[in-house]
Amino acid sequence: MIYQSLLQYITNKYILHDKPSKNYPFPALMTDISYNKWSAMSDDALAAHIGAFVKHHRLARNKSQEAIAHAAGISRSTLSLLERGQTVTVATLIQVLRVLDLLYTMEAFTVPTLISPLAIAKLEQTKRIRARPSDTGSKAPQGKKRNTDW
Repeated sequence: MIYQSLLQYITNKYILHDKPSKNYPFPALMTDISYNKWSAMSDDALAAHIGAFVKHHRLARNKSQEAIAHAAGISRSTLSLLERGQTVTVATLIQVLRVLDLLYTMEAFTVPTLISPLAIAKLEQTKRIRARPSDTGSKAPQGKKRNTDW
């Protein structure tokens, strides 16, 4: 039982290499998530992976399905469906992630705001280089405009 729990923790926490290195006869542990080849996985496999993630973190917090479901405002059977990789709504997943304090995983969906080089160049052109004294504080005679280089 302990061996299975440890194995499940390692496979959920790390991704295992297919080939052992010659210095280490066991498969090497990798923390690079991109190694999973997400695009090669079926929708069912991805859903099962998400369910295993939720179940692992629920058990790590020593919480029952009933307790997490009640805190998330969903039924226990819905949480069970999620953990088994069945179809649930995105809202349900977000509620469960919030209860488990796992909303940091949403960082993967952050879209960076990029500014094109042309837009940066246009902004640089409109940027002020010098300050000009205000007309109210100038010593120019009233009624006459000042002769400036601008």
